[in-house]
Amino acid sequence: MARSQALVIAAHGRHYLVQAEIDGEQHKLHCVTRGKKSDVSVGDIVEYALTSKNQGVIEAITTRKTLLYRSDQYKSKMLAANLTQLLIVVATEPSFTDDLVSRALVAAESSGIKPHLILNKVDVTASLPKARERVGLYAKLGYPVHEVSVRTDPEGTRQLMHNLMQGQSTILIGQSGMGKSSLINLLIPDAEIATREISAALDTGKHTTTFTRLYHMDANSYVIDSPGFQEFGLHHLSEGMLERAFPEFLPHLGKCKFYNCHHHTEPGCAILAAVKDGEISTMRHDMFEQLVHESKQTVGY
Repeated sequence: MARSQALVIAAHGRHYLVQAEIDGEQHKLHCVTRGKKSDVSVGDIVEYALTSKNQGVIEAITTRKTLLYRSDQYKSKMLAANLTQLLIVVATEPSFTDDLVSRALVAAESSGIKPHLILNKVDVTASLPKARERVGLYAKLGYPVHEVSVRTDPEGTRQLMHNLMQGQSTILIGQSGMGKSSLINLLIPDAEIATREISAALDTGKHTTTFTRLYHMDANSYVIDSPGFQEFGLHHLSEGMLERAFPEFLPHLGKCKFYNCHHHTEPGCAILAAVKDGEISTMRHDMFEQLVHESKQTVGY
């Protein structure tokens, strides 16, 4: 049976919707994997074989450029493959958690994906100074911050987001209440219809918010919407990977008194000295320690 390539645009359990070109036309196919394997991710380019007119079986995953996933000590959850950028959506209100933002930034850094912060709801002027102060910490670290208001400046927001996403494969993540869905609906006018179609094709019932899906913006750009989540475990990252995922640590790495320094309480630690001098924020160092602690947790039996 001949194999062809397709782009995975949605995933639910072990069921996948792929977009493939057949006889010069774009088609959506419902695919499954062989056996019990479910290591396919939205954004993957896969090789598939047709089994009937609108159905196929995924035979192989082509080499990924990047893979973004989160994990705890029990399991890992792939978010998307072949991404070039990650947009973290935060808002003036409700308040966002620095924990999730920091974890998403570390995930992006360790995966080679360019992160941006989108500060939404800047029309809520009462909460704006505090929100700006909080995102300012990330701006100082070199992460781009973009201010938008879907409600009061939809056209300006659409233009900014389009420019940002041109030629990119982008994922949007954010806690619920940050306005991520409003952004998707602004960028993809038929998003809700497309989501319903995907849900029907994958037979997910009413759970349209529980799966990740990809929307094409143009031939060279697409955006992936992920379900809202409050937790972002990075259990799969080693201590060495973690320390390199904090850009403010980089100038100080290799300068500690001990070559195997954990940047915890060791004497002569260059990272701790930088925290004391205010070059590294306490909040960020605390996050590093928390992530190292989590990565060392193992499942007890």
